[in-house]
Amino acid sequence: MDYFALIDKLYSTRCLDKYEFAELIKNQTQYLSEYLFEKSRSKAYEYYGNNIYLRGLIEFTNYCKNDCLYCGIRRSNSKAQRYRLTKEEILLCCHEGYGLGFRTFVLQGGEDMYFKDKIIEDIVYSIRSEYPDCAITLSIGEKTKESYQKYFDAGADRYLLRHETANPAHYEKLHPPDLSLKKRKECLYNLKEIGYQVGCGFMVGSPYQTAENLAEDMMFIKEFEPHMVGIGPFIPHTDTPFHDRQQGTVDVTLFMIGLLRLMQPNLLLPATTALGTADPLGREKGIKAGANVVMPNLSPIEVRKKYMLYDNKICTGDEAAECRFCLQRRVESIGYRIAVDRGDCKKL
Repeated sequence: MDYFALIDKLYSTRCLDKYEFAELIKNQTQYLSEYLFEKSRSKAYEYYGNNIYLRGLIEFTNYCKNDCLYCGIRRSNSKAQRYRLTKEEILLCCHEGYGLGFRTFVLQGGEDMYFKDKIIEDIVYSIRSEYPDCAITLSIGEKTKESYQKYFDAGADRYLLRHETANPAHYEKLHPPDLSLKKRKECLYNLKEIGYQVGCGFMVGSPYQTAENLAEDMMFIKEFEPHMVGIGPFIPHTDTPFHDRQQGTVDVTLFMIGLLRLMQPNLLLPATTALGTADPLGREKGIKAGANVVMPNLSPIEVRKKYMLYDNKICTGDEAAECRFCLQRRVESIGYRIAVDRGDCKKL
């Protein structure tokens, strides 16, 4: 099989079948990656120029009712130091972020039952009232369609909900019995139907994952057509059942970013913190593979080490301004520029 020809096919048609994706992933090499990245960079430039979009991340609670086997803030982790930010603290993060040029705020947290719909609505409405020119993204897990509608009506624009894997059997191996891929997909389709810009995503190299699983992720994303896809290498956490599992590789993660860019060239693709944790130059490499979003942390410095989804997470000791300008320097060093706007998804 001519793998370079498969990349050419994906570049020109935006379509491969599951078998072709799996074969490409199984046979990823440095030379094949370099060939892919040349094309994925050109597609990113075609849609977004050399712009890299900022998303200000506010990790506002690390309480979670779920017990996902890979996650450091899982319910069963008694060693996690729990915290919740108040509405006032969240608004202070937004105030600082706005002054630093952020025009998208991402409120991310565990599935914390303290934050009832009325509290989330109030927080979203307050941010929307104070910063009408900004996008508000929520990443707070599985909710009812009615709850999603309330957040949307309060002013939320975007919602991130990683599907983690598109294979039901693999999903069961990563999650407790009360969670299902069927429910996760239902939430994603509900969000899209309401009118959110929706992001999904998956870990690369998670326990029990195969190249066929990754190919299934590609097929699901092709079908779902999200606005954003967040992927990063699996990184184990000391206090989880997967503490002794092997970390996912940066090379395969970058390869998947390149494939995603060619399959859906208008995607907003983050160079994730996990990528930067797994490799000191991971975020730069992600951009060179076709990524076009970075997500500096706006959370108060005193809680950053507590929002530990995986071990050795970077930037936990940095001030918000330090994170923001460090990333700007990194982005500019490889010939890109930080775009100070909402950074909405372009139309295909």
